[in-house]
Amino acid sequence: MKKADQLIEKIIQKRALIGVIGLGYVGLPLVLRFCEVGYQVLGFDVDSKKVSTLKRGRSYIKTIPSSQLASFVKKGQFDATDDFSRLQEPDCILICVPTPLTEKKEPDLQYIEKTTDTIRSSLRRGQLIVLESTTYPGTTEELILPKLKSTGLKVGRDFFLGYSPEREDPGNKSFTTSQIPKVVSGVTPSCKKTATALYGQAIQKIVPVSSPRVAELTKLLENIYRSVNIALVNELKILSDRMGIDIWEVIEAASTKPFGFTPFYPGPGMGGHCIPIDPYYLSWKAQEYDFSTKFILLAGEINVHVPYYVVSKIQDGLNRHGKSLKGSKILILGVAYKKDVDDARESPALAIMDLLQNKGATLLYHDPFIPVLPSFRKYTFKLKSVSLTSSLLRRIDAAVIVTDHSSVDYKWVVKHAPLIIDTRNVTKGMKQWENKIVKA
Repeated sequence: MKKADQLIEKIIQKRALIGVIGLGYVGLPLVLRFCEVGYQVLGFDVDSKKVSTLKRGRSYIKTIPSSQLASFVKKGQFDATDDFSRLQEPDCILICVPTPLTEKKEPDLQYIEKTTDTIRSSLRRGQLIVLESTTYPGTTEELILPKLKSTGLKVGRDFFLGYSPEREDPGNKSFTTSQIPKVVSGVTPSCKKTATALYGQAIQKIVPVSSPRVAELTKLLENIYRSVNIALVNELKILSDRMGIDIWEVIEAASTKPFGFTPFYPGPGMGGHCIPIDPYYLSWKAQEYDFSTKFILLAGEINVHVPYYVVSKIQDGLNRHGKSLKGSKILILGVAYKKDVDDARESPALAIMDLLQNKGATLLYHDPFIPVLPSFRKYTFKLKSVSLTSSLLRRIDAAVIVTDHSSVDYKWVVKHAPLIIDTRNVTKGMKQWENKIVKA
């Protein structure tokens, strides 16, 4: 029997051990899903603190309940390790490592490269390797494949390699990991067949595509689509403000059209680990083909500029109250990149806070999901979340609503704060306090 058929049989019978590298917002939901359908899963992470936490059955991601994780640890279905020499144990290895940007906005593939080198050192016959990290078209075949082939093993016969982009949306209760269709590809037909067999056991709908390059570009298109449309409404927001028109009312009216229109909403800038980063991966790769992705780069420029616009609106609001930005106490409401999640990576709040701090403002923040601000790629703020009290709100000069967490009573905040800068339209309908609300 061929290695591919042997592996597929092992997968279908749920005798295959699943290895997941990178136990964060992408990797951990995958761990839980494969455990749910009856597999044993071995998780790998370089962070020994994370590994220790998981081995005790405790989750460090708010959207993943510890109770669920603990049950799989107790049953012996899930184990975590920082010992990468154990990579020879799993039959299927899913790579879920970060793909950030360098300071020059170029792809930083060090985590994929290091992970591939580690897999190469222990690669054995009959293993399936699937990259899930977002990256530019060609990464799987141009970067990972040559390293694994250097072992002397043949792809499609001895080992199997594919790409299946992650589609996690933390905090979205409408779509679980099992419900989100999974795009799957392989370097060879047998690679695609084994990868499809694996994901087909855990995901309701599989979308096979012809090559890893197609799958890699599919993921980028999804996020570039959002980036471009968000840039459009952010630009229209700034224009509408000058025209004295409420862009939120415009979008609400346009949304009544039953065809040809999809609503996107403006905000304080781009955030998260995907949309602010992924478009630059394609723009960088396009240079190999003497092609400039002008549309994508323009959208990026607009979205990067939005925090500057927000700061200018804060200044306008303070001026109206006879105050300067320098020396003012500014409360940032929400530092997560989107509502009801505990992830602040690439959050527009960080850029806004940095700009305010550089202009001499005194900063405070409140975020029920992020009690302490860690160090980030570009920013370091030694701040802890403050409790929302009426006395605090009376002491500040302005509150800036950056992330609209559901647990915050914004009507109560507006009532007690002297000035509100609203980037999320949560003050809609609060006419009695409109003299102290500035839309940004």
